[in-house]
Amino acid sequence: MPRVSQHPKGDTFNFRVDPALKTAFTQATEAEDRPAAQVLREFMRDYVERRNRKAFEVEARRQSIAIAERARDPDSDEARSLRELDALVDEDHFADEWKA
Repeated sequence: MPRVSQHPKGDTFNFRVDPALKTAFTQATEAEDRPAAQVLREFMRDYVERRNRKAFEVEARRQSIAIAERARDPDSDEARSLRELDALVDEDHFADEWKA
């Protein structure tokens, strides 16, 4: 009968590791009563998430700098948009809190 599961088996990932590191890692995961493979998967997910977050932040900063440069021209769409936003914040009765 074929295997039916909500979580089909994934790919296998083999790599070499220093024996002392493997022993220390195994002892640490056993002390926490957690499977080593589960901890490694969490490390991998965290690494990918951090890398994606960093790429997002780099791109956001690049776009922010580009917009700021375009906004230096008072006739640009960006400058007009910033003036409109400033006017809206000034109308808001929480303007002092927002600008603090």
